[in-house]
Amino acid sequence: MTGALFSYALLAALATALLTAALTDLRRREIKNWLNAAIAVAAPLWWLAMGFAPMEIGFQLALAAGTFVVACLLFAAGQMGGGDVKLLTALALWFTPASFLQLVMLMAILGGGASLAMAACNMKRVPGETGRDALAGLVAFGWVWCAGAVVLSVAMHRPIVDPGTARALLAAMPGAWAVVLAILAVLAVFLIGFRHIMRRQKTRIEVPYGIAIAAASLWVMGTHTLVAAGSAAHLAA
Repeated sequence: MTGALFSYALLAALATALLTAALTDLRRREIKNWLNAAIAVAAPLWWLAMGFAPMEIGFQLALAAGTFVVACLLFAAGQMGGGDVKLLTALALWFTPASFLQLVMLMAILGGGASLAMAACNMKRVPGETGRDALAGLVAFGWVWCAGAVVLSVAMHRPIVDPGTARALLAAMPGAWAVVLAILAVLAVFLIGFRHIMRRQKTRIEVPYGIAIAAASLWVMGTHTLVAAGSAAHLAA
């Protein structure tokens, strides 16, 4: 029981740190170094509570190192802030590779949706481009809607599209060529709208990606990590 309480206390502390990171990133577009350092330094306590073997600890260190390299490349490309890089690297020490992969996928979906929505709101309106503006708005709305559908699907543990609906849509298509043509048409519309959004930016926007990281982390914690902590405590007892 003591081991379980220790594990849950660590998760509560991590959740508090994530909420703090999200709040500071929203307010100041900044995640404090001491907060990221505290998350990283506390990771060995989590390994101890979960009973990680030396090889498992090595996997976590390798995962964090790989995450840092990839995140630094994104930072160099201007797609991620320095605080986001440090936060994501520190979190890689806590989550198993499978859970961390889900975290990254959710982070990308949430962050991408927020980025495109903010970019659409930051567009400079030019006379004579009403049609293009409408297309850009439609693309942004569609992307955010799809991102929400994916997150809801993950949350509810159900497919994004009902299998019966998918079969009915495929049956209504005259052939495989129509499916390919529809996909290409959707991609073309998205690329045209996305290009227009990027060309008409009034100022450079800073997306609070820390919020997406924190939200994805909290979700994975609630669905997987808490269960793993309980199982580890049960086995230790």
